[in-house]
Amino acid sequence: MASLSLDIESAEKQITEKQKIVDFDIKEFTIELLISKYTNGRDTDENDIYIPPYQREFVWHPDRQSKFIESVLIGLPIPYIFTADIDGRLEMVDGTQRLRTLERFYTGKLKLQNLDILTELNGFKYEDLTKARQRKFQNTTIRMITISDKADEDVRYLMFERINTGSDILKDMEKRKGIFGGKFIDFVYNDCATHPLFRTLTVFTENMNKRGEPQELIIRFFAYAEKYTLVSGGVNEFLNKYTEEKNKSFNKEVMLNEFVQMLTFVNKYFPLGFKKTKTSKKTPRVRFDSISVGTILALREKPNVKPKSFAWLNSKDYEEITKAGGQNAPTAIAKRIEYVRDKILGR
Repeated sequence: MASLSLDIESAEKQITEKQKIVDFDIKEFTIELLISKYTNGRDTDENDIYIPPYQREFVWHPDRQSKFIESVLIGLPIPYIFTADIDGRLEMVDGTQRLRTLERFYTGKLKLQNLDILTELNGFKYEDLTKARQRKFQNTTIRMITISDKADEDVRYLMFERINTGSDILKDMEKRKGIFGGKFIDFVYNDCATHPLFRTLTVFTENMNKRGEPQELIIRFFAYAEKYTLVSGGVNEFLNKYTEEKNKSFNKEVMLNEFVQMLTFVNKYFPLGFKKTKTSKKTPRVRFDSISVGTILALREKPNVKPKSFAWLNSKDYEEITKAGGQNAPTAIAKRIEYVRDKILGR
């Protein structure tokens, strides 16, 4: 009984330690009011509900949009929209695809297609519905959870993951920009991801571009370049903490200079940039972080280094340390980064 008592006490202690003050509110808006709060003042950035610039693009296919509208029309439960109170305005964190779809249908931009249940509505626009049906659609309520600005970042991130019940699984970078959006995220998106050299040396699919893969690689570069030896636990948690830290304070000029210095070196000496082959359609994360971070570490030691050979890029050793499996283990991260650094320095 003593051991059982100790287990219970430990469990209760852990629960208490992990509990945080969560300040949130649950609201209900009619679709008409929700769209109004989103569209009125949007052109001047004064709308009550807004989608921040770092949120992901509109990625739903018309089929997906149509099925969502179908769900609304037949009365299926709609997942919560998740927002954050920012100076009295509501910033969309999760639910942007649903909100945009509602607005597109309501304003006549979406024609329903490939419906499975309401097959007679295929080809319909909002204006084709009866007036009575339009009123019912307008008055349908959408539930919203709003996290106040009193809740800390950890709580916001936790709730974002747990409450996000939408059927689209968000990528880590999408979650990161939704929760930790700030000056550092803006820097990554606006200054780094758009840099011509970065775009030349990397390759991404359209979907990867939309869902933040370029920005994911850039944050990995900065985080690993600064503290790759301190990675512990999950990489995602490590990157989240780094992003939160840099949002509070970072030297934009120094970081951008190192980023460009690294890109310039890679452009000069690496024939394919960060690509594995000439026909590659995506940039492998392990290849990018090993080359980018290994390069900047070498340049910090020897700014004018001139490598003699890059035959190692096609070696079995490099292939082995960048292959799938255990890529995010701290030892694996350090091994591939230091391998490239040492090869550039001729060690």
